[in-house]
Amino acid sequence: MTIMKPFQSIRPRADLASRIAALPYDVYNSSEAREVVSRNEFSFLKIDRAETLLPEGTDMYSPQVYEKAKVTLERMIEDGAFVQDMENCYYIYELTMDECRQTGLVGCASIDDYLNGTIKKHENTREDKELDRISHVDTLSAQTGPIFLAYRAQKELNALIQTAKAETPIYDFISEDGIGHRVWMISHADIVTQIGHIFDGIPALYIADGHHRAASAVKVGLKRREENPDFDGSEEFNYFLSVAFPDEELRIFDYNRVVKDLRNYSPEEFMTILRESFEITPCGKTAVRPNKKGCFGMYLDGSWYQLELYDDMKSDDPVDGLDVSLLQTLVLSPILGIRDPKTDERIRFVGGIRGLDFLSSCVDEQSGGVAFSMYPTSMAELLAVADAGRLMPPKSTWFEPKLRSGLFIHSF
Repeated sequence: MTIMKPFQSIRPRADLASRIAALPYDVYNSSEAREVVSRNEFSFLKIDRAETLLPEGTDMYSPQVYEKAKVTLERMIEDGAFVQDMENCYYIYELTMDECRQTGLVGCASIDDYLNGTIKKHENTREDKELDRISHVDTLSAQTGPIFLAYRAQKELNALIQTAKAETPIYDFISEDGIGHRVWMISHADIVTQIGHIFDGIPALYIADGHHRAASAVKVGLKRREENPDFDGSEEFNYFLSVAFPDEELRIFDYNRVVKDLRNYSPEEFMTILRESFEITPCGKTAVRPNKKGCFGMYLDGSWYQLELYDDMKSDDPVDGLDVSLLQTLVLSPILGIRDPKTDERIRFVGGIRGLDFLSSCVDEQSGGVAFSMYPTSMAELLAVADAGRLMPPKSTWFEPKLRSGLFIHSF
């Protein structure tokens, strides 16, 4: 049984939705965020990254940054840029990328489901990254960026969503990066009740993206419980903003690796060691995009190669058998000396959305090292790892398109 609760969203005025909606706060560095806000005075980044409204050099984690975010949001609400719905609703959020659509249900998940494992994780979180969003959520008394959840597809829920999508959307726009965004509101009491009952029968939800935001929202909820010892569980701080998608609609992109050097090996020596685990096929200047599990592309010394793992090196374990795990245990750690990819500065992770030419250019620019193109982790693998109560290696999944912040705000 899972809980996905309707709520009274604070959301953009219809004519400003396309200007307010912003990519997640953590895809930008501070200078990039400042550039976005300078071009678009309505961008939600000025709330998610409020240092953009303060002098350059301001500590982005200082209390004045979070206070600035709170004041800015309150002012935009007062000015009518945002409106608040007066009844509990669900919302449908459809994103279209390259003619592929994914449609999620927007509601609020339960912090208790997170704590008891009904909402399942596949990544660890870092405390330093949590602290920023804890301060942001706690100061604003609102969650501004939805958690990206997945569930195993459910026919009855899909039918209700498709029926709702036959109505006129409240938002319909294409963002600067070419992604289509459409939103519908579900306010009819009977349909709202039906959706809640359907989630009662869904055994688990899975965090696809947003582990740090989810952990932060939960910790703020627990803090509010301590501050309100007579809480009864119905308070809004017991829930966090989420968008839940059926697993069959989601696309995971490759998350590739670039290593700065070969750890004192020559390219020839490195290749010799690799042949103990992989069949290697030279591909010259033709970039290699792996077409199946157990295959890797490699850019080394100006040329591309296809690496195919020998069968006896594979594993049926849900974590050890992941391609990202196999590359780590067979190549990155024992050969290149990258023991902890979370902290080692010699390795860089590159989302597949950037393309393969970006990988080769990275290696060429650093005058050495190696790049690996990966076959994407599958949704089935992600669910299997989470169901086993295990964790994936860092940077195992890259989801596109990214959910926009600012389209839905859950206040408490």
